[in-house]
Amino acid sequence: MSNRKEPLAYRMSPRTLAEFVGQEHIIGEGKLLNRMIAADRMASIILYGPPGTGKTSIARLVANTTKAAFHQLNAVTAGVKDIRQVVEDARNTFLNPTGRCVLFVDEIHRFNKSQQDALLPFVEDGTVVLIGATTENPYFEVNKALISRSTVFMLVPLERQHIERIIRASLADPERGFGKLDIGMDDEAVTLLANISSGDARIALNALELAVLTSDFGGTGHLEITRDVIVDCVQKKAIRFDKSSEGHYDNISALIKSMRGSDPDATLLYLARAIYAGEEPEFLARRIMICASEDVGMANPNALVLAVAASQAVMMIGMPEARILLAQAAVTVATSPKSNASYVGISNALSDVGSKDTGEVPMHLRNAVVQGMADLGYGKGYKYAHDFPGHIVDDMSYLPEKMLGTIYYRPTSNGYELKLKEWLERRRNGKEDKAE
Repeated sequence: MSNRKEPLAYRMSPRTLAEFVGQEHIIGEGKLLNRMIAADRMASIILYGPPGTGKTSIARLVANTTKAAFHQLNAVTAGVKDIRQVVEDARNTFLNPTGRCVLFVDEIHRFNKSQQDALLPFVEDGTVVLIGATTENPYFEVNKALISRSTVFMLVPLERQHIERIIRASLADPERGFGKLDIGMDDEAVTLLANISSGDARIALNALELAVLTSDFGGTGHLEITRDVIVDCVQKKAIRFDKSSEGHYDNISALIKSMRGSDPDATLLYLARAIYAGEEPEFLARRIMICASEDVGMANPNALVLAVAASQAVMMIGMPEARILLAQAAVTVATSPKSNASYVGISNALSDVGSKDTGEVPMHLRNAVVQGMADLGYGKGYKYAHDFPGHIVDDMSYLPEKMLGTIYYRPTSNGYELKLKEWLERRRNGKEDKAE
């Protein structure tokens, strides 16, 4: 085992393009980033992706291969003064005879606006070639001017086979890994570790290192890393998002779209991921209620009733039992017939109110609060619907005169709304039967 003090994840960082695992879509043979690194012709780039997917490793590859001066800053601790020092060094021909400087800024999204603005002119004039790394969406978190002067590369979680390859390489490498030790790890344990790392190589390597450092080799000098050892070292499966990250919004978006798309299996998966990540059950209940009205609507009015009941029960019961209530409500929404007719109707009505002269409330619909108002015509001609056959008055309109004939609610033929559609068609055509 290496005597170096760095963690295994740091030691096993790829030294060459050939050692890099995963992200073939951006750094595979013939891809732009591969060509830039191999030719030492770096341009400013932003590396965007989840933790443990290779952002820092790519920066180290550049550091290992470029003839330009290489500087690294962490946006958590660095400031404008540090940026200016890098620029000063880059312009010093004695310290930097190549006249080129590559600056790696880790967690660049943590730079505030003034810090990013301080960096901009030097990226623009070519003094600094920027490599920014971020776990947050750079289009939201990074200065638009910096984005426009950089190429954004999106990294994705590593596949299981990538993690397995990294684990086995760590066990076999005699200099950087555990190759000098007698360690056994069967395929089941390797696959389990790869799966529960959720595409994050750093999690996998940290767990592997913990397993080795905390286990007893015994008198034989042999260590067998089993499934149980891996479970103990990882404790809980890694997740790819937290409540404050973009992944939070991606997962909630997927949950809503799965309910809207009538897929109860996907609905339960994304709901489970949200619960596992620690989302507040009240927040999840609110999203389900909204979907019950926006996407199910009058095709199954009871979906909203159940969603509201589940929301109230969630607050009364709390977790972990609340997961059952959330699941029932979410599955109800997912399996219900769908209609957004009410949602579209109110959206169109609001649009008209905001952009048109929609006229005055008809006098016969106004409320004559005092006698003087009645003398002015308030309420004159109003007919009480319940006094007429079928509780409908045929010869009275309810829309303002300027909006007569406007239709906002157009029911679908799905679920209960089909009955409403048939009834409304008869009503609007004046053919509704009026039983006493």
